[in-house]
Amino acid sequence: MDALLKAGRYLYALPMGVFGLFHFMNTSQMAGMVPIPGGVFWVYLTGVALLAACISILIGKKTRLACLLLGGMLLIFMLSIHLPSAMGDGGSSAMTMLLKDTALAGGAWILAGQFEDETSLEPEV
Repeated sequence: MDALLKAGRYLYALPMGVFGLFHFMNTSQMAGMVPIPGGVFWVYLTGVALLAACISILIGKKTRLACLLLGGMLLIFMLSIHLPSAMGDGGSSAMTMLLKDTALAGGAWILAGQFEDETSLEPEV
């Protein structure tokens, strides 16, 4: 079971790192989706946050905090970016993004629940 939890942790963290890199590679495209002023700043900030969460999960340091914050950020994305698009004329891709971020937020919080003791590198079983 320990190997399964570790594999799941890595499989969850690595896409977050890729999403973080995408924020730096596609900044101008993503800035247009930001619903508040300072679009480029927010794209960079969330890219850094995604990369930090990835690293934290991979190395097992401050994992609980990182996952709690990651889940919150993903829910903010879901509510402020994807929900308005899905309710408008965003089509099925907008609903897909809404459901993806909802599921990823839930996964982040499930993972956070595995890390009660921040001094440990491994989740509590």
